Amino acid sequence: MISRFGSYLLLMLKVFRKPDKWKVYKKQLILEIYHLGIESLGITAIISVFMGAVVAIQTAYNIDSPLIPLKMVGFTVRQSVILEFSPTIISLILAGKVGSRIASEIGTMRVTEQIDALEIMGINPPNYLIFPKITAAMLINPVLIILSMGFGLVGGYFVAATTQLFTTQDYLEGIRGWFEGYTIVYALIKTVVFAFIITSISGFEGFNVKGGAIEVGAASTRAVVWSSIMIILFNLILTQLLLS
Repeated sequence: MISRFGSYLLLMLKVFRKPDKWKVYKKQLILEIYHLGIESLGITAIISVFMGAVVAIQTAYNIDSPLIPLKMVGFTVRQSVILEFSPTIISLILAGKVGSRIASEIGTMRVTEQIDALEIMGINPPNYLIFPKITAAMLINPVLIILSMGFGLVGGYFVAATTQLFTTQDYLEGIRGWFEGYTIVYALIKTVVFAFIITSISGFEGFNVKGGAIEVGAASTRAVVWSSIMIILFNLILTQLLLS
């Protein structure tokens, strides 16, 4: 474990060196933003809408006291989506989708000796392959999370409009009430940290593959598992630091 962590740190030192050609880096960055972010918009939207709808239904069913106003449904959905569901749950989903893609892509390049070819040509493979992915994820993931928040609130509104559990007016009043802008900042800070964790760990696992197709698959699995574990761990740490 200590040896692998040391190898991870040494790889990150190579990753964060100045790119040899900024023109190539910018081109790779745009491609990675599309592959890692734009292509994940669909699954983000679907999960967020249903997530917001489920939280709204569960909250409404658990309000069994006439002393609690129904506008608390909107408040609860907003707080749950912004503070936890969008930044954490969506990041875990992206760890599975994006993390496995990065690990398998770089791992395949390793076993087919494409990375060796880059080294022979005098190119820094970690910087060329991993740095654009880390930067792209840290730029586009906050956008995905903000959209996820919006989709989650829309999901709750859809429940209000199609059921008799609570009215749309109560829901909108709850969303607008007692709002603190810092909750958005907190969610985005977590998102950026999670984006770095997903891409750096997945890149590390793929870059250090040895063997063939079976090892590439194993590296993809490790990338998802370790990314998820680190997301949960840092979620606890950041929550303690930023909200205490």
